[in-house]
Amino acid sequence: MRINPINTGIALGLFLALWHACWAGLVAIGAAQPLVDFVLWAHFMKLPVQIEPFAITRAFVLVGLTFFVGLVGGWVLGLVWNGLHPAKE
Repeated sequence: MRINPINTGIALGLFLALWHACWAGLVAIGAAQPLVDFVLWAHFMKLPVQIEPFAITRAFVLVGLTFFVGLVGGWVLGLVWNGLHPAKE
C-alpha cells in the first residue's frame, strides 16, 4: 500500500498545528499554567516552569512553524513509507 507524501505531510502538519493552536488557546485563557503544574505533579516532577503571557504574534509563529515541521516530516515519512512498500505490478 502506497501513500501520497504531500497528503501525509498536510495531514500531519494540520494535526500538529491544531494541537499547538489548542495550547495557544489554553495560554490565552489562562489555563496553561495549572495544566502544566498538574502534568508535572502527576509525573512526580517539580520544575520551575512559568507560562508567559499570551502574545498573538508568538502564537502565529508557533502554529505556523509546527505546521511546516509536520508538513516536511509527513512528506519525508510518506517517501520513506513508499520506499519500503514498492508498488505491486
